[in-house]
Amino acid sequence: QALSEIAGMGGGGGNLQEMRAPPLTERRVDMHGFCNPSDFQRSPYLSARGNIANIFRGSTEEGYKAYHADKYDEDNNPNGIINFGTSENKLCFDLMSKRLTQTDMNLMEPPLLQYPDWKGHMFLREEVARFLTYYCKAPAPLKAENVIVLNGCGSLFSALATVLCDPGEAVLIATPFYGGITQSVFLYGNVKLVYAYLDSKITGTSTRPFQLTVEKLEKALQDARAEGVTVRALILLNPQNPLGDIYSLSELRDYLEFAKRHELHVIVDEIYMLSVFDESATFHSVLGMDRLPDPQRTHVMWGISKDFAVSGIRFGTLYTENQDVANAVASLCYFHGVCGPVQHKVAQLLRDRGESVAPYWINQVYLRANHARLKAAHTYVTDELKTLGVPFLNRNAGFFVWIDFRKYLRTGTFEEEMLLWRRFLDNKVLLSCGKAFECSEPGWFRIIFADKTHRLQLG
Repeated sequence: QALSEIAGMGGGGGNLQEMRAPPLTERRVDMHGFCNPSDFQRSPYLSARGNIANIFRGSTEEGYKAYHADKYDEDNNPNGIINFGTSENKLCFDLMSKRLTQTDMNLMEPPLLQYPDWKGHMFLREEVARFLTYYCKAPAPLKAENVIVLNGCGSLFSALATVLCDPGEAVLIATPFYGGITQSVFLYGNVKLVYAYLDSKITGTSTRPFQLTVEKLEKALQDARAEGVTVRALILLNPQNPLGDIYSLSELRDYLEFAKRHELHVIVDEIYMLSVFDESATFHSVLGMDRLPDPQRTHVMWGISKDFAVSGIRFGTLYTENQDVANAVASLCYFHGVCGPVQHKVAQLLRDRGESVAPYWINQVYLRANHARLKAAHTYVTDELKTLGVPFLNRNAGFFVWIDFRKYLRTGTFEEEMLLWRRFLDNKVLLSCGKAFECSEPGWFRIIFADKTHRLQLG
C-alpha cells in the first residue's frame, strides 16, 4: 500500500497505474511490514520509481545499517552488535584466503583486462559446466553454451524477472522465503510476487511444518488469476532459505510438472547446494534429473557466495537450455558483468581437480572441513535453543535455524514481532524476523549459526 501511495504521488503516471492494484496485489509488494507511508517524505529530486527504490533501501536495511555502524569486535568494539541476521558463512575464511592467494590465482593476461563475451569468458563457462555436471550429478555433460555468468544471484533474479515478465506481471513463490528476492524482481522489472503461504500446522497432505505442496501452489495461482494477475514463473529455493528444507526428487518432479501444466517458467535457486552438512541428508539438483518436464522453461541458478564462504566476491551463474532466455539475459549482463581477474580466480577455484575427475582441493580439503564446521556450529546453537526451551525446525542445510518465538508474543501480531525484533537489536543482537520472509504466522525468526563459537556464545 505504501508503494501505491508513493507511486500515486509521482509525476509520471502512465506505467505506474499498475501500482494501484487490488488489495491482495498491493500486499505482495509490502516491504517486509517495515514501511509506513507517513514515515517517508517523497523526494523532489527523484522520480516516483526513484522514491520507491529509496523506500526499499530505507525499510529493508535498517538492522543491517545499525550493525555496520556498531559491529562487534572482541578487541575494538566488545559491546557491538552480534550479527545473527546476515546469511554468511564466517567459518572458512582461513581456507578460502589461503586458496585465493596461491600463485595460480594471480594472472593478468590482456584478455582479462579487455571486454569479455557478456555471458562470461568461455574458459570460465566451460569450468562451470564441468563443475555443475559433477556436483549436480547430471546424467549427461552440461554444456558451456548454456552457462551465463553474472555478478551474483540477486542480479540473476533481476535479469530473469525482467526478461520473463512484463511490468505488473508476477512470479509465484512459497513463503517464508529469502526477502531479498522481492526487491530483485521489483526494482528494475516492476514484477510482483504472488505468495503460496505455508504454515507450521501439519494437516491434510502436509507431513511436516511449512511443507510446500502442489495444492498450495495451485490455490495461490488460481487466487492470483481470479484477481486478474498474470503469473509467468515459479521460484523454487532448494535447499530452502530460511527453512533449511531439501526437496526430494519426487517433490521436485511434482513442482516442475505443476509448472509445465500451467506453462510457467521455473527459476530454481540452488545456491546452498554444497552447504548440506549432514551425511543423512541428500540433495537432489534439478540438473541431476533424468528428464526435465519442460527443459525450455527450467532455469537453474548457483553461486559461490554461500558454498565457498565468499559473499564479497560477486559471482552467480545461470544454466538454461533456452537460448532465447540466455541471449536476453546476456543483454543485461552488460550491467552485471564479473571483472576478468575475478573470472580467472573463480575458474581456478572450480578447476581444482587434482588427478581424479572430482575437484581435489574442494572435495578433500574444503568441503570436508566446511561441513564439519557447519555441523558443529549447528549442533551448538540447536543445543542452546533446546536448553532455553525454544522450539525450532531441525534441518541439515544452509546456515540458518528457523526458530519459534510465538510463545513470547502476548497477542500474536506482526506489530509485536517487530517490537521483539527491535528489543533484540537494542540488546545488540541482530536477527531476522518472520515478516522479512513474508511468513504468514507472527513470531518466527531466523538465526544464522555459521560463525565462530565465541560469537555464537556471546550472541
